[in-house]
Amino acid sequence: MNGLTPVNTPATPDFPGWIPWTEQQWQEWLSRSRLYNRRLTELHNAGDFETRNEYINARSTHWGRLKEWLKVLSYGKCWFSEVRDLYSHYDVEHFRPKAKSKSTDGTERDAYWWLAFDYTNYRLCGNVGNRKKGNWFPLRVGSLVSSFQTQNEESEEPYLLDPADADDVSLISFDEEGKAVPSPGATEWETMRVEETIKRLKLNEHNDLAEARRKVWLDVSTEIDEYLKHKARCNNGGNPVAREKVRAHCVNIRNMTLPNAELSSVARWCVMFRNDPQLSRLVA
Repeated sequence: MNGLTPVNTPATPDFPGWIPWTEQQWQEWLSRSRLYNRRLTELHNAGDFETRNEYINARSTHWGRLKEWLKVLSYGKCWFSEVRDLYSHYDVEHFRPKAKSKSTDGTERDAYWWLAFDYTNYRLCGNVGNRKKGNWFPLRVGSLVSSFQTQNEESEEPYLLDPADADDVSLISFDEEGKAVPSPGATEWETMRVEETIKRLKLNEHNDLAEARRKVWLDVSTEIDEYLKHKARCNNGGNPVAREKVRAHCVNIRNMTLPNAELSSVARWCVMFRNDPQLSRLVA
């Protein structure tokens, strides 16, 4: 994943900037979700899976209404690629697929239809990655598998990294060539997850995205070099001009690593790559 930023999806909408709705409108959305879920359960229990899936697809505008909220949570950035426009138009994608779930070998199983109208299963994704992902959601061999009868999604071991999970976000890093790579120290399973996610979401295959990362890395690296140069001049005695330059470059570095900046994770990795404690404090 291309610079995933941890996103704290709230359990309730009681925080600033949640969504430009009134409380009544939000409750109406939740009420409609419950209504849809009851109908899905009826269709599922009747064994009419085809109609169940058609029912979900015919109501895609329901989750589409939350797109602006999802954009607020990520400062307008795609949750997977961490860019705004470069990864194409946004989709409200279901992290766990709603119709069919496809494994690494192409085999399919029934998906997580009961999460079709559950906003905690929504992620904001540019359609470059979402089109490639499709129904892809394989689990580790031997993983528990959640079902409608036994819903235990938290116990599953999926390949796909989740941008709303801070632990998953920490598994991916970047290099000076603009490539997404496994973080140093990743285990074999963690490395497999990162590599499969990168491939499935076209996080390196999309050339413009890799080039944008490379440019961010270069820009941050240039700022760091200037910061270190002027800092060295300050250490040799009083130099107000050099001190002002140091402050200016500190601000530039910090701004590129803030969550609201595009590809801020790339910028943070560039800083960490220098392995300089004083630089690291700039982005703490």
